[in-house]
Formats: sequence, structure tokens, C-alpha cells
Amino acid sequence: MATTVPAPNVPSGAGRRAPWRSPVDQPAYARPALLFLTVLAAVLYAWGINHSQYHTFYANAVRSMTESWRAFFYGSFDPGNSITLDKLPGFLWPQALSARVFGFHPWAVTMPQVLEGVASLLVLHRVVRRWAGAGAALIAATAFLVTPVAVGLFRTAVEDPAFTLCLLLAAEATQRAARDGRLRPLLLAGVWVGLGFQAKMLEAWAVLPALALVYLISAPVPLRKRLAHLGAAAVVTTAVSASWMLAATLTPARDRPYIDGTTDNSAFSMVVGYNFLDRFPSLGVSAADTGSVSATQGGGGGRHPASGAGGPGQGVAARAHAPRHAHAPGTRTSAARQAGAVHGRGGWGGGQNGWSKMFGTSLASQTGWLYPFAAVCVVCGLVWRRGRPRTDRIRSGFVLWGTWLATFFLVFSAGSVGGHTYYMGVIAVPLAALTGGGLALMWRAYRAGGRRTWALPGAVAATAVWSAYLAGQFPSFLPWLAPVVGALGLAAVVLLVLARTGRAPSGGRLALAGLAASLAAVLVAPSAWAVQVFIPSYRSSGMGAVGPSGANRGHGLVTSAGSRTARVRWGGGTARGNGAVHGGTGGFGALGGYSEDGRLTATQRKLLDYTTAHQGPAAYVFATTGWNSASPYILATGAHVLPLGGFSGRVPFPTQTQFRQLVDSGRLRYVLLGGGRGTGALFGGSGGATATVQITDWVESACTRVPASAYGGTDSSHGGRDSSAAPSGLKGLAGPTGNRTIPQTLYRCAPRR
Repeated sequence: MATTVPAPNVPSGAGRRAPWRSPVDQPAYARPALLFLTVLAAVLYAWGINHSQYHTFYANAVRSMTESWRAFFYGSFDPGNSITLDKLPGFLWPQALSARVFGFHPWAVTMPQVLEGVASLLVLHRVVRRWAGAGAALIAATAFLVTPVAVGLFRTAVEDPAFTLCLLLAAEATQRAARDGRLRPLLLAGVWVGLGFQAKMLEAWAVLPALALVYLISAPVPLRKRLAHLGAAAVVTTAVSASWMLAATLTPARDRPYIDGTTDNSAFSMVVGYNFLDRFPSLGVSAADTGSVSATQGGGGGRHPASGAGGPGQGVAARAHAPRHAHAPGTRTSAARQAGAVHGRGGWGGGQNGWSKMFGTSLASQTGWLYPFAAVCVVCGLVWRRGRPRTDRIRSGFVLWGTWLATFFLVFSAGSVGGHTYYMGVIAVPLAALTGGGLALMWRAYRAGGRRTWALPGAVAATAVWSAYLAGQFPSFLPWLAPVVGALGLAAVVLLVLARTGRAPSGGRLALAGLAASLAAVLVAPSAWAVQVFIPSYRSSGMGAVGPSGANRGHGLVTSAGSRTARVRWGGGTARGNGAVHGGTGGFGALGGYSEDGRLTATQRKLLDYTTAHQGPAAYVFATTGWNSASPYILATGAHVLPLGGFSGRVPFPTQTQFRQLVDSGRLRYVLLGGGRGTGALFGGSGGATATVQITDWVESACTRVPASAYGGTDSSHGGRDSSAAPSGLKGLAGPTGNRTIPQTLYRCAPRR
């Protein structure tokens, strides 16, 4: 007779592993260390976000995108859905969703970037662990965490946090596809690149050579099948990338906002011409044929540091009250020449032009501490693994990260990056991965002996020398750092050499001490920059920089990252930025005038109350010359203000005919002229007979000026230097224009009878 043996009672959840315990195939310290790095990343990225800053140009769009789903989809700059950003809106969708859920606050706009940063760290760890092991993954995650630009990037409301995460997810999917020769994860990689395109447009495609090369050379399937898989992935990538542009193109122009940055209202012109060809003049391809507004600017194609977009800004704001000859084509104002002098002193773009820009102190101090180490790792990984089978996993990893690094390095060297430090976040990824995987490879070679033993000491020595040099460019900031880096590098090399050449029984301990000293020598300098997020004066800037961002070697002067912010500090902070250069208080986004806490000033509030009370059936409370004059009202209240001329001030929307139709139909009654200087003069752009200039001329001649006393303002309020010399008007709303201000004047326009 069969005997039934009862199954033992197994407690529920007995087979589950605690989240802080490492999997059986990893060292015991792996999971606790990863959790520690994750928490530290969240702290570094989120520290002080309750007092964070709006990246003003983008924040206007976020506020507008919370007003309607139509504005959300198109990325409308203003709540009235009249004109879009000069970027694809994908990177703002997480910010707008957060603001819809939690309300429009600085921390709500910043929080998605924090989450994207933590996710990027975890994905990087996952990819490197599969490639080079748990120890290498932890080193890579640590290197990424302490890279200053990564810390600044994920606390900044710009395109690159979402872009960086999408590219990392594409790399992770490609890694799985190349390991197994499967199509589905490769198609998923195409989806992720396409989503990255929605955040950063054509820059996302710069990762494609790395992904394609890895799959082509290492997937364990026949060549014909590999090529077919890559073709299918290319179709998916193109379809997802072009989806928004096709949707905007197929929508009648009357049913969607005007596409900023273009003369032909085309999404393809904005992406291909305005945001690509204009940035690569060395290609010799004219962007004028693509409908890019920048190609029509007589003064050149400088980019706005605050937004990473467009060319010269709204010179028309200053022109409204300037002599007719002041902005003749081909001329530069005195203020523009002063701005050029600032560039030469390491201001917005100092040291960030030309093919050597990646090695300049402004960019290298934020992202380039690991250049020598990563370079040695790539060479060793490719040379040492030659002759291995085509599917060699270790070599394919070095191909992935080495190609990624080389491609983006070339793109940024050839293109215009200006002062956009946060662009470098996508460079920090392969640098960190190569540091982790390369150190693991060189450590194994060091322990094995032979000529390859000396690769690790050589890489550490080169990196320590380079780090000491970079730190020495900032002599008044942490003056002890360069000597400490040098001492640690020397100690690491000595210990590693002694451990290999000595015959003492303690050689193993010396080697481990040398390894620890090597890690300290390589990571201490960037860590010193990264922890500056805890110090308000060095916390971060609108460009994603942390710590000192510029230095005058001869005088020992250091410019903190925060002092050149292109954002407006809210929540009790102060507005800083370009105003510091020109004697004002507002940044680029504050040229229209902000109070210190980002709220409307008393005069602005009175103006808005007056125009709202007299708005009647009009769709807009008023129109104004440029986004920076509209910005305070949109950010503070979500008011339906019509910005003329888009970001650059030269977009032909609305045209003079369209503007007069708005007035005649009763959709617009008031126009606010003047205010901030705009950015056109800063970059040498000429005023010219733009649509906004024509509208300004018509308003001044055909509309009635509203005295400030009508809404409780005063003509004697001071807006800045030399305000007494300015014409009567809204001096309290004036923005900085060199050493004097341009007042704002309200006009009432009546329909033609």
C-alpha cells in the first residue's frame, strides 16, 4: 500500500530574498552598496529642490501645458496655444504631468529630473554588471554619481535628463539583443532612441553607431539575419522619432500652435534646420533652405544660454524706444560689444568654442576628470581582447562605450554648445562605464602579472596628473585639492609597484591598498565638485554646472556655477544671472522683470488686473514684444499673454496682417511694448524689418497709450539705472539693457470701423 508523506509546512515568503540582500551570484556587499548609492543619488539630485529654480523659458511651457491637453501635446509656450517651444515637447511631458498632479511649483517641475537621474544610475549599474561584473558596476555607478555634470543635470529642468535615461535604456536593450541575437529587445532599443529623439531631437541618433556596431559584430546569429534585424530596428527608430513631427505636419496650421524657430511653420524645419544645421555651420549646408529662422538673422547664429535654443533674441524690445538707426542691419550696439567682451573673459561661452572646447576648464571641470582613465581603458579593452570570438561579451562592451564616447565627443567638438554644460551628461555615461569595466579588466591583468601589469598604475598616474591640473585652474577654490590628488596618485602608483616588485608576504595587502588609493586618486576631485550641491553659492546653475564654473588663473578669481544661472530662483531665493553682468537682477528669463521670489511685482499685478478687467471677450489679456516680457505673467498666473516673434523675436508670427485681424476681430485689445533688451543685441543680431518690428511700429502709430495712472502705476517708479532718462511709461517693469533700462508702455488698440 502506498504511503502518502505530507509536505512540510513551508512558511509563506520563505523563498523570497530581502531587498538589501545580494543575489546568490553576486558578492554580499553588492546590493547594500547599490542601495547606498541609490539613496545618495536621490539626496544629491533632490537637495534643496524646494528652493529650486525655474528654467524660465521651459517653465513657461510647463505652466501652459498644465492648462490644456492640446497645449500639453504641442508643447505650447503660452496658455493661449499661439506658438510652441523651439524644441520638441517630449522632455517636458513628465514635468507637465508632475505639475498637473502636484501643482505648478519649482520642486514639482524639478522632481521628474530627480527620478530620471536615479533611474539612470540603476540602468547604468545593470548594464555594466551584465558586462563586467558586480564590482565594476558599483565603480561605474559611483563614478557617474560623483561626476559634477551628472549631479547638476538631474536637478535641472532641461532636455538632457530624459534624453540620457532613454539612451541608457536603449543600450540596455541592445545589450540583451546582442547577447541572444533576439529581435524584440533590438526593436525596443529603437523605441527608446525614438523617445530620446522626442527629448533631444537628432542628437539622439548619435548613439545609433554604437548600438548598431555592437549588435552587428557580436550577436550570435548569421550576418544576413543581423542586417535584417538592424533594418527593422531602424524602421522602428525612424517611426517613433518622426511621430510628433508627422502629427504636427498633418494637422492644419489653423488647428495647432505656430512652430517656433521657423519661417514656414514646419516641425521639420525646426528640428532639421533650426536645431541641427544651425549648430553645425562647418557642414557647409545652409539652413536657410530648411525654413530656419536663425538662417535669416544678419547678426549670426548665437544660441541663447538660457534655453539652449534658437539664435539671437528679442532685439525688438529694446528697439521699441531706441533711435531708428540704433539697430541698422550689420551693426552692433555698445551693449552687444560689452557682451562680446564678457565672452572673452570666460563668461557664457568662454573656453567652450573650437575643437578643443571639451578640454577647456569650463567643460572639463564638470565632466572630464576621467578622460585619461577612460582612454586607457578603451585601448586596453580592444587590444587585449583581439583574437577572441566575434561574440566576446567583454570586447563588445568596450566597443559600445568607446564608440558612444567617441561619437558624442566628435559631435560636441564640431558643433556649437555655448555654455550648455548639461549637454555633457551624455558624455559622463560612457566615461563612468569605461572606468568601472576598465578598472576591473586592468585589475585582473595586474594580478596576473606580465607587461599588462603596468597599465593600471599608468592609467592612475595619468588621471591624477590631469585631475591635479584641472583643480589647479581654480586656485581659490579648495586650494588643497590639487596637492591631495597628486599625493594620492603618487601613493597609489608606489603601492601598486611595490606590490608587484617586492617579495614581502604582504604583497596582496599592498595591492589592495594600492587599488583603494587608485580609486581615491581618480574620484576625489570630481567628488569635491559634486558635494558642492550642499553649499548654496556653488549649488547648481541653469546650465547644469555644479561648483566653480569659471576661473581667471592670473587673478585667482572663481565664478560659482550659481552665479551664472539662466534661471529665476523662486521660493524665497534671489534672481541671478545675466543681470549680474549688466547691473540688473534678472537672468535671461527675467528681462521682463521679476520680483525676488518670482511673483509679479506690484506694478505688474496692477497692470494685469487692469487689462483683465477691461479684457471683455478678447482671447488674450494683452500681447507683448517677446517671450521674456510675457514670462512673468504666464509663470505667476497662467495669464493668456500673446508673445510676439517667438523665442528669437524674429519668427514671423503673428504677421502684421494677422495681428491686425486679431485686433479687428476683438480677440486682442492691449499691447505691452518695451521692457527687456532681449537677446538679439547680445549676439550681434540685427533688428531688421521683422514682423514684430512692423507690429511695434503700427501699434505706436495707431493705438492709444494707456497712462500708468489708469491702473494705479506711476511714471516716476524706478526700474534700474538711468530710468529717469527713459520716456514715460511703465518704468517699474523695465528690464536691464546694459547701463540703462527700457520702460514698458501699455497701448489700447481699437478695431477698425
